[in-house]
Amino acid sequence: MLLRGLTVLIFFQLLGTGLNALLLPKLPGPILGLVLLFSYLMLTRQVSEPLEQAAGGLLRYLPVLLLPPAVGVMVHFADIRADFWAITGSLVISLLVSLVCVGGLMQWLVSRQARKSQQQEESS
Repeated sequence: MLLRGLTVLIFFQLLGTGLNALLLPKLPGPILGLVLLFSYLMLTRQVSEPLEQAAGGLLRYLPVLLLPPAVGVMVHFADIRADFWAITGSLVISLLVSLVCVGGLMQWLVSRQARKSQQQEESS
């Protein structure tokens, strides 16, 4: 079962890499594969047992994937210190833009949910 789930994950990664090589060279292949897998799961509205088992097994090792970025921060600390204000400014601006977008999206979703519940009350 685990092998079947890993095969599905690798298939979508290879599909994304193929799309990357053929059509979308600016986007990373694994990210395209992840979007394709997400789309597939949204269409089927279920996660198969082998896929869930494979993903659960891989999630146990997720913290190990965070070690290389942490080491990179320590190795390039002088570069980060030299560009501290540029990095801080870009992080603050991206945070503000994200907050505005998420806030707008949340307001839209809340109003949509209120309209749905109001329509259901009227039809009952």
